[in-house]
Amino acid sequence: MPEAVTSSRVVRTGAGSIEVRWAEVTHQGRRRENNQDAVLSAFPLFVVADGMGGHIGGEIASSRTVERLSAAVERGTVSPDVIEDALERAVDDIASHAETTDDGTGTTVTGVYLDLTGDEPTWVTLNIGDSRVYLMRDGALAQVTTDHSVVQELIAAGRLSPEEAENHPYGNVITRAVGPSDGVVPDYVRLEVVDGDRFVVCSDGLTKELTDYGILHFLLQNDDPAAAVDAMLEAALENGGRDNVTIIVVSARVLSADDDTATAEISSPAGT
Repeated sequence: MPEAVTSSRVVRTGAGSIEVRWAEVTHQGRRRENNQDAVLSAFPLFVVADGMGGHIGGEIASSRTVERLSAAVERGTVSPDVIEDALERAVDDIASHAETTDDGTGTTVTGVYLDLTGDEPTWVTLNIGDSRVYLMRDGALAQVTTDHSVVQELIAAGRLSPEEAENHPYGNVITRAVGPSDGVVPDYVRLEVVDGDRFVVCSDGLTKELTDYGILHFLLQNDDPAAAVDAMLEAALENGGRDNVTIIVVSARVLSADDDTATAEISSPAGT
């Protein structure tokens, strides 16, 4: 089983400094022959893409989406316009593989980035599909993103309870994806930066096997992001590992002047 490694970056803002630590892991699971998930951890953007549509098509969709987003990060500032331009390019890439893709090919794209362009830094989550972003703050866990799925629409309409949704036959049917027949505008949520924030970005291979309480448990038990993602992956596989599993944990600490000086000497370069 792969072991994650924690990376870190200290950024200075007008209001002080923030240390961001992160780790990621991806695994094909116990029942799938290949891994159609792709992951991007390139500060300040952290994204999970869960591909779908045939043995090869899903891999193409998720990998090309992550490659386009990675190239956008390398070029400079991350913003909704930059993200949407990258996703439009990914759609063209997917469509260009006509021999292995069709209208059913696509990928989720879900993540979070640290926006440093304003007067105050903020987190911004983005989402297309049913991968998720969770935020742990003040010892409590909340799902920030809203699933684009048939089941979520039934829950929102009051026709299905969350408990009934867990085993619904349409549980894997999503209503939005990045692909040849879908739009490429994510939902965004902007959040203030609070000392101690911890995000989990994950494909549904994790949430099929762990409840929200289980995710919170492993965050509370493991302060180090690498230890947290490894523990969650192990639990997901022990619980069945029915799908590909991809997890990113991002932690943030608002630094005092003393912390800033000490930590800046050991911070990792972007994208490591």
